[in-house]
Amino acid sequence: MADHDNTLHPDDFPIEAERSALKTADGETIAQAKTKKLADDIADRLNEQADREQQDCWSA
Repeated sequence: MADHDNTLHPDDFPIEAERSALKTADGETIAQAKTKKLADDIADRLNEQADREQQDCWSA
């Protein structure tokens, strides 16, 4: 059984929406949404969360 790491890492960002696919910065598809709008919303939220986490690291 293969050991898959399903965790997003800092170098995976920014997450982009391409049609209904969510893709990492290097173009790897990580998920499919039902619609383009939903994919855009998910990508925005993931990117905003990653930005907050990075800012928290710098402010600590």
